[in-house]
Amino acid sequence: MPASVVRIVQPHRLGVVRRLTAAWKWPPTHAGRVSCGATQNCGLDLILEHFPVGPLQCNCVIIGDENSREAIVIDPGDDADRIFEALKRHGLTVCALVATHAHIDHVGALASLKQLTGARALMHEADEPLYEHLAEQAGWLGVPPPDVTTLDGFLRHGDRLAYGRHALEVIHTPGHSPGSISFVLDERSPRVLCGDTLFAGSIGRTDLWGGSFPQIIESIRTKLLTLPDEAVVVPGHGPETTIGTERATNPFLVEEQ
Repeated sequence: MPASVVRIVQPHRLGVVRRLTAAWKWPPTHAGRVSCGATQNCGLDLILEHFPVGPLQCNCVIIGDENSREAIVIDPGDDADRIFEALKRHGLTVCALVATHAHIDHVGALASLKQLTGARALMHEADEPLYEHLAEQAGWLGVPPPDVTTLDGFLRHGDRLAYGRHALEVIHTPGHSPGSISFVLDERSPRVLCGDTLFAGSIGRTDLWGGSFPQIIESIRTKLLTLPDEAVVVPGHGPETTIGTERATNPFLVEEQ
């Protein structure tokens, strides 16, 4: 059966940070950002920007077509107003709001941003139960629960999520959560936006609900390490890396090859 094409075009407090970090044990993070345009070194007519949002510094990604001004927002975890301001600064209209997985730090602003943009909210169906229990997730972290919105559809492995003349390929990479997905931008400048599946020098934790260490290793080996070494990895937290770097040096993967 051919892969489907999904096209949607529509008009801190220190104490909190310490509690969240202790509860979730995320890898070290830093503020990362890259903007690419036709006149810049990526050579594509794309707008690509990512910046950390919320106490856990999830990397929210905005990717847009410079010609049509259509865009996709990946992992709107918090700070909906800040994300919306970035969209306005670039003059972008959002086609879809998508999540690599449904942990609260990646979807906390999904409902708010949907209200601001009118865009559809999408994720993998296997993470819908996790999204429906955001209040419980907030309780674990000791923070107020964010609003929950109605999901407008589900993304499947092999889907192509279109924005303007470009598209992101959806890859199901379970392990961190049952419905974890990665997005591959594979044109003249290959990139993979992998959420919390793969980090610089680490992998996503697997001791949360639905996590599986064997499954995340299998996802990385069979679906991410098949990408070219020069492919840039934009993880859900922390700095960018490359597939080649992780293949050669990531302690979780070197032993598995």
